[in-house]
Amino acid sequence: MKRTSIIFLQAVIALIGVLAIFALIRFPMLEGRAVNLNLWEIYSDPFILYAYVASIAFFVALYKAIKLLGYISSDKLFSVDAVKTLRTIRYCAIITGVLIVLAGIYIMIFHHEDDDPAGFMGMCILTTFISVAVATAVAVLEKILQRAVDMKSENDLTI
Repeated sequence: MKRTSIIFLQAVIALIGVLAIFALIRFPMLEGRAVNLNLWEIYSDPFILYAYVASIAFFVALYKAIKLLGYISSDKLFSVDAVKTLRTIRYCAIITGVLIVLAGIYIMIFHHEDDDPAGFMGMCILTTFISVAVATAVAVLEKILQRAVDMKSENDLTI
């Protein structure tokens, strides 16, 4: 790949991370019940804190994606480190999906009678589907890359 393409993809991933941080900071202030709360009460809510802790896996996956693009730019894609990076991305996608499902279950059980959690549940379903799709795609790429690394090491031994 061209160096400019890799830099562009790294910038896009970094932009996704910045937008996610912005959403994590800004969204709790826009929530309906946060109108009468101060900043401490907004950001010390257990569910908001859960969202922050759960987002760690997402940000680790973004970092590893940037790292994988770094391996591509330095022609080290067919290495064990690249396979480990893909494995970490897959695990992060699975963890993110599980944590989103747990948040959806929590909201379904403990939501207020006047609230309608349909929108939140729709977002949970959508983001869980995306997490599963990412985990599946990365698992396939991981197996292909592992085979390529094995073939490369085998060829290096025969020469």
